[in-house]
Amino acid sequence: MDSATMPTRLLIVDDELAQVQALCETLIPEGYSATGFTSVAQALDALRAGKFDIVLTDLTMPEMDGIAFLRAVNRIDPDVVGIVMTGHGTIATAVEAMKAGALDYILKPFNLSVILRMLARTQAMQRLRRENTALLQRLGERTVELEAANRELRAANRELEAFSYSVSHDLRAPLRTIAGLVQVLLEDFGARMPSGAQAHVTTISGQALRMAQLIEDLLRLSHLGRQALSKEPVDVASLVHEVVSELRPLEGDRKIEIRVGELPQAAADPSLLRQVFVNLVSNALKFTRQRPSAVIRIEGSMQTGGSTYSVADNGAGFDMGHADQLFRIFQRLHRADEFEGTGVGLSIAQRIVERHGGKIWAQAQEDRGATFSFSLPEQGTFV
Repeated sequence: MDSATMPTRLLIVDDELAQVQALCETLIPEGYSATGFTSVAQALDALRAGKFDIVLTDLTMPEMDGIAFLRAVNRIDPDVVGIVMTGHGTIATAVEAMKAGALDYILKPFNLSVILRMLARTQAMQRLRRENTALLQRLGERTVELEAANRELRAANRELEAFSYSVSHDLRAPLRTIAGLVQVLLEDFGARMPSGAQAHVTTISGQALRMAQLIEDLLRLSHLGRQALSKEPVDVASLVHEVVSELRPLEGDRKIEIRVGELPQAAADPSLLRQVFVNLVSNALKFTRQRPSAVIRIEGSMQTGGSTYSVADNGAGFDMGHADQLFRIFQRLHRADEFEGTGVGLSIAQRIVERHGGKIWAQAQEDRGATFSFSLPEQGTFV
């Protein structure tokens, strides 16, 4: 029989034998396990030898009064709940009984229905206490497990970042050699190569450049995990105008309208915030290249507790059904022959924003443009 089905164990103590017998005979048929004593010393011995749930004790006894007895009980087993029985109930008595660990007191002469209600309430209170204790224990165990898991995750992330940095760094040298040799091949022998061979060599050169960009992006992403954040007030409007001035000439004579609206100041790492805008504006420029007239809007606003910024375009957009893939590393929602890229830029932007304690998200429609937004807390919460 488990603890959930065992009858509640009562320890009854009263110096009047008739009283003890009456209570035992009354409560046992009601489903309780009742053991009675007229001696306080014998009752305490029984408590030391066995397990009880509830103690019913008379208030006035020759060996020891009920309140002193409850204090002794509490020292032996703090989980036992006490109920004082008295013919002289007063507020002072109730207060003293509660201080000694009693849940309540019952007035003599007894009424069976009152006793049963009192016992039912006491059982319910004990169940709540046990459930709360078990919950706290499970919570403590779970907290320890989570702390251990977090430590392991942080260690794994550090190892992954170090591995990524090492691999990317080691790949640069042979890649530079490949790119250099391809360039020499084209310059020295290009005119004598068959057209098919020239096409293959040009493809090799293009793929080498793409791999070089991918390595640079991976290095930048791995560096973010180790780079310390240096928060300061940032003039976002000036920063964005600088970014636009640098990126706009790279698009040649394309017809592009870039509208820069109000941009509130931010508390952020200026170099990292700059990288976020570089990635988002570059993204907007890239995905509007098939538009005869590209329009890009860069705006911001103050919100409760921080600020929000957005970069919107009228470009290719995307299906919101795949929005959960946007910020995953190497994930692309368009074919490489449509739009170039490594699939790392948005991951870098997300990493930077989240390290500042903010969040980033997007809204779009296929062939009707996209809006990328991110928020930063007022004071910046760094991780």
